[in-house]
Amino acid sequence: MKGHNEGSIRQRKDGRWEVRISAGTDFRTGKPKRISKYAKTRAEAVKILQEMEYEYHFHHKIDPASMTVTYWLNFWLITYMKNSLKQSTFVSYETYIRKHFAPAFQNTKLKELTSWGLQDFYNYKLNTEGLSPKTIINMHRCLHKALKQAVLEHFIDFNPCDGVNLPKNEKPEIQVLTRQQQERLMYASYQHRYGIFIRLTLMTGIRLGELLGLRWENVDLRSGTIHIRQTLNRLKKTDYDGTGTSTEIVFQTPKTKNSVRSIPLLPQLINDLQQWRNVQLSDANLAGSAYQDSGLIVTNPLGGCIEPRTFKDYYDQILQMAGIGHFTFHALRHTFATRALEQNMDSKTLSSILGHYSVAFTLDTYAHVLDSQKRESMKVMEAFYTAPEMPQNRIYPIVVTPIPNGFLLNAVDFDDITVKASTIEEGHQCILSAVTEAIEEDYPPLPTPLDEINTMPGEFLIMITI
Repeated sequence: MKGHNEGSIRQRKDGRWEVRISAGTDFRTGKPKRISKYAKTRAEAVKILQEMEYEYHFHHKIDPASMTVTYWLNFWLITYMKNSLKQSTFVSYETYIRKHFAPAFQNTKLKELTSWGLQDFYNYKLNTEGLSPKTIINMHRCLHKALKQAVLEHFIDFNPCDGVNLPKNEKPEIQVLTRQQQERLMYASYQHRYGIFIRLTLMTGIRLGELLGLRWENVDLRSGTIHIRQTLNRLKKTDYDGTGTSTEIVFQTPKTKNSVRSIPLLPQLINDLQQWRNVQLSDANLAGSAYQDSGLIVTNPLGGCIEPRTFKDYYDQILQMAGIGHFTFHALRHTFATRALEQNMDSKTLSSILGHYSVAFTLDTYAHVLDSQKRESMKVMEAFYTAPEMPQNRIYPIVVTPIPNGFLLNAVDFDDITVKASTIEEGHQCILSAVTEAIEEDYPPLPTPLDEINTMPGEFLIMITI
């Protein structure tokens, strides 16, 4: 039986039903490739044929005119991205498509997608669903890549993502332990089996996944250096078939190329790691044949790896023992960076140790430390700032002009102070009070030298002392 001119069903001599479908080209021979599956009943075979035809149609045949946004995103993810992304990134993209893009655009044609439609979508996600700006920006990056490929395929004429105005990604507030809290955590760490790794993180700033992925082959105790080469995380399976667990422990390369780095160790940490190696040897002797040497540094008593969630439980136990409240594990990394800057480690070296992609990112992330350092550093400028020593008393000249029935007194250095009096003594007291009041309200001017004052015939000078 033919179905859609692509597949067929026939009953074999042994009673089973064979389902066959054309599935593109066999690139080894250049001939059409045929795929076969078997069923016990004809009804089962029909169902299998429909599933096979849909799967092939989904992955290999695209009608640009009727193609929906959701259809293209799923096709793009499997065809173009699955073999080029890290598993963690693939899982993030799959989640964005399944949870956010697919429900919103399942009936929207790819050719009908507009910038203003996307803007409305992002505004809804931000204002109604409460997604963070960072999440929306990450979703947008995924969509932009997918639609860029659609442009290259000539399915759409332009990328509507280019016309979207994204929300500003506010810099998250970072947690940093105070020096006293750090001291208490360090003390508590010596009372726990895995306390060494709290000290290691506080003194190197490595991420949790990097810590759990460390192998002994990545540590040179002679030179006192650890080499970050891989991470350990629990991620969703990319080929999950609905049976068993949907996640798995995954070893992969670090976050970015800058995250692949080497970090010097303090002598105390070298000694700690040597002692920890002895703990692992003791674990092996106690466990006997049940022990499996994984080559990892962070291990359970049977030599196996410890996944992030379990290690966070151990970390919480140490926090509780320290009695300092709750801090995320990532706060240890921030604390290392903060202490390093406080101790005047140069920013380029710190950026390299942390594995940041740029020194500018490091400086921006830990600007709070730099602000306090700038205030302290500005104190060295005090030696270059010497204010003129102000005399305790100032003598200001007053121009006296005789007028009918008295005198007119003008303060040379105070343009708006003029006093009219019947006698010199009365005028002196009045102008002295006015100048004193003006000085109390503003910064006092320097007195004008006498040789710079020009008087008219009949005028003369008197002096007032403030």
